[in-house]
Amino acid sequence: MTLRDLGTSGIQTPPLILGGNVFGWTADKATSFAVLDAFAAAGGTLIDTADVYSAWVPGHQGGESEAIIGEWLQQSGKRGQVKIATKVGMLDGEGGTKLAPARIAAACDASLKRLGVETIDLYFAHQDDEDVPQEDVLAAFDALIKAGKVQAIGASNFHALRLKSALDIATREGLPHFRALQNEYHLLSRHKYEGELQDLCVEYNIGCVPFYGLASGYLTGKYRSEADLGKSVRGGRMTAFMEGKGPAMLVAMDQVAEETGATLAQIALAWLAAQPGVTAPIASATSVVQVEELVGSWNVALSPAQLETLTNAGA
Repeated sequence: MTLRDLGTSGIQTPPLILGGNVFGWTADKATSFAVLDAFAAAGGTLIDTADVYSAWVPGHQGGESEAIIGEWLQQSGKRGQVKIATKVGMLDGEGGTKLAPARIAAACDASLKRLGVETIDLYFAHQDDEDVPQEDVLAAFDALIKAGKVQAIGASNFHALRLKSALDIATREGLPHFRALQNEYHLLSRHKYEGELQDLCVEYNIGCVPFYGLASGYLTGKYRSEADLGKSVRGGRMTAFMEGKGPAMLVAMDQVAEETGATLAQIALAWLAAQPGVTAPIASATSVVQVEELVGSWNVALSPAQLETLTNAGA
């Protein structure tokens, strides 16, 4: 397993980042701690979360995932081993909404408190906000970096035109550049990254860390018929894949699995890790067994022919 530079952020990670969206949602505290322990023990170095996780759960307000990670950091003593990425822009609160500068400042302080850390290693704008001038957004992040509260910043759910605009403004005004991009990207959904956005990441050395790398679980092979939809809370999302290119993709993945001995989840993640501009995909786990499977993708080297087979199946 080789560590990769996450763009020019100063952060290194194996070709897998642990997603924290399930912590406090489908993984309770004890399970979350076990997952985090297993990931760190395997050599994982970057955990991704957001202030809005898991505000969609009845009775939750957001910040539940950060709070669990913070407790784990304190109890495990692993802060020196792992980096933390979190996000601002989807949870309204003190200071306003989205990427209002006052909201960025207040949300950062709240995240730092929940995480129990002095610095957020990678702080993402969780979504673009066209109501706030990009100069003001970047200046708000700049203030956090100068205060030592944030090490590097990233953009999530951005289109190419807006990312390029932000990079140009940062260069012109002497403001911080986005060092990472977090967009949806997987074998069955490629349009939100490939093309202009991917070209930008390669040209500017922006590390892409895709989310939904397993297509909410579809690419694990768990959902092959309508009878499988009740297997998890995400089952309702599978119909579109089943009615589209999903079945053909699973056939191609089954072929590669037979050739390599890897699981479908490992193959999906290894394909992502091999794409230009991608540093490491993000994947979440709700058990130690799942962590062990996911980190196994580090050691899956797909041949050019296998990569082409998978690429063509989703074209």
